[in-house]
Amino acid sequence: MSVIVECEHLTKSYGNLVAVNDISFKVREGEIFGLVGPNGAGKTTLIEMIEGLRKPDSGSIRALGLDPTQQGDELKEKIGVLLQSTSIQPDIKVKEALKLFSSFYRHVPNNIEELMKMLSLEEKADSRFKKLSGGLKQRVAIALALVNDPVILFLDELTTGLDPQARRNMWDLVENIKTRGKTILLTTHYMEEAERLCDRVGIIDYGKIIALDTPRNLVNNLSAESKVTFNIEDKDIDASKFKSVKAVSQVQKIDDMFIIYTDDENNTLQELVRLADKQKFRVSSLRTESPNLDDVFLSLTGREMRE
Repeated sequence: MSVIVECEHLTKSYGNLVAVNDISFKVREGEIFGLVGPNGAGKTTLIEMIEGLRKPDSGSIRALGLDPTQQGDELKEKIGVLLQSTSIQPDIKVKEALKLFSSFYRHVPNNIEELMKMLSLEEKADSRFKKLSGGLKQRVAIALALVNDPVILFLDELTTGLDPQARRNMWDLVENIKTRGKTILLTTHYMEEAERLCDRVGIIDYGKIIALDTPRNLVNNLSAESKVTFNIEDKDIDASKFKSVKAVSQVQKIDDMFIIYTDDENNTLQELVRLADKQKFRVSSLRTESPNLDDVFLSLTGREMRE
């Protein structure tokens, strides 16, 4: 895949605050690339420099072969942008908003009906923006970002403020957009979202990219252990009993809950079942937690993701 966005040694400061600190990365055509990190890490500043909305203090950017600082007008014709918050006239109707935004571009395909169908907005064409739910408002915002049939779609904190079901609906929508040949660059502080959507992620914290790879590789390189948590019913069992279970490195007991750390989740579960059968106790509320990007962030920074 060809490189469609290239950033080299970008920096941006606001007074004494270094928002973006010597960042370099590339985005490949057709991929979903995520900038992942806590609020205030520098994600929005970085993405807005690529969009041409902010000027870097130093470094270089090429997006679709263009310099956003020098060729911003030309670049904006070829990209779609969903900002952190969408503010449009509250009484405007959905179809009116799409027609209005279409008028902002020199060459726009006649795809408003197709966009509404793709985003399941046909029944809301004559609804006023202020009457829509949060999830539907975000769908309209995505439609506005796609109205010029962009080559690259920028999504800044796509699902912030949405309920879990609306968030998952958005994930399905983004995956559908990707199948239509779009390159997507998104920012998020939800690690689950990054794992679900992104081909590659750059974990960013305090203005620096501290890791960049596929989500799977980042987790695999961590060499972290899985957690198995469960309760024991109708029997008082000491935590030390589980230390002999194969592949278990550590056992904790918190109130009535046991936590087993293991590097072989499947084997440990099998051994736990055998032990329960042999010792005649019943396991309940059993669940497993495999390592994820939250663990990667914790390993790299020494702290949990902060909101």
